Amino acid sequence: MTNKTGTGKYETLLARCQGLEPVVTAVAHPCEETALAGAMEAGEKGLITPILVGPEAKIREIAKRHGIDLGQTEIIDAAHSHESAAKAVELVRQGRAELLMKGSLHSDEMLGAVVARDAGLRTARRLSHVFAMDVPTYHKVLLVTDAAINIAPTLEDKVDICQNAIDLANSLGIERPKVAILAAVETVTSKMPATIDAAALCKMADRGQITGGLLDGPLAFDNAISTEAARTKGIVSEVAGDPDILLVPDLEAGNILAKLLSFLANADSAGLVLGARVPIILTSRADSVRARIASCAVAKLAAHARRKAAA
Repeated sequence: MTNKTGTGKYETLLARCQGLEPVVTAVAHPCEETALAGAMEAGEKGLITPILVGPEAKIREIAKRHGIDLGQTEIIDAAHSHESAAKAVELVRQGRAELLMKGSLHSDEMLGAVVARDAGLRTARRLSHVFAMDVPTYHKVLLVTDAAINIAPTLEDKVDICQNAIDLANSLGIERPKVAILAAVETVTSKMPATIDAAALCKMADRGQITGGLLDGPLAFDNAISTEAARTKGIVSEVAGDPDILLVPDLEAGNILAKLLSFLANADSAGLVLGARVPIILTSRADSVRARIASCAVAKLAAHARRKAAA
């Protein structure tokens, strides 16, 4: 996958997928052309082996109408979107699927089945969302978290959000990802709680409460992204100008940042939810097939990393 300007940073992710076997993926309610085509194309590319979960007659009708070849793909019939989500989650609980993919249902409905107390996929970790973004003006893939799930995360929530993103970066081949913890300023002040959280997260990493990454913050966005801006401010940092992960203070800031990069900087974005028993491909219903393919590639790498860690 390449973005509109052809920088092609996702190509390295797709290349990393070569030689890895497809991961069985429960696709919940793919009852719209893009959702169904995205899952099937990801299957054709060897990223996933989809199991389609939803109203079988409707799925086949959509496939026929839009010329999507379902081949021998397994379809598990479900009456409606709520049942589709529940049955897709059950496939994971049974060990029949290693990934979960959202089709054309609401994210809340999908995640509701994931966090269901008795029948869901909860772990000790908090769920969080990561955008893996190919930004034409930046020199590598940039992970932005959390811009989709945690509205006003506490410090403890941010520990899990940060660790989830670091683990994902590791699975993408980034050995010690650099994490820029964003705020409006680069100094710590009680007037801005995000700056205190940033300082605490850095110290928690020093104490081994967050592992596998190199953290710095608080950093304003310019200081995080630009070495020159950081130098002008007198900031000495291994992270400034070269972050792999941008940890945002809250969902509104993250959502604005991610959409700004998409619509003003022509970035492509892949989306993944982490912290459950398996990675969840949580694309927007408005996402293109291309975005869904990239999300499947990232999820495949995450799933294989989990296998390796469990071996």
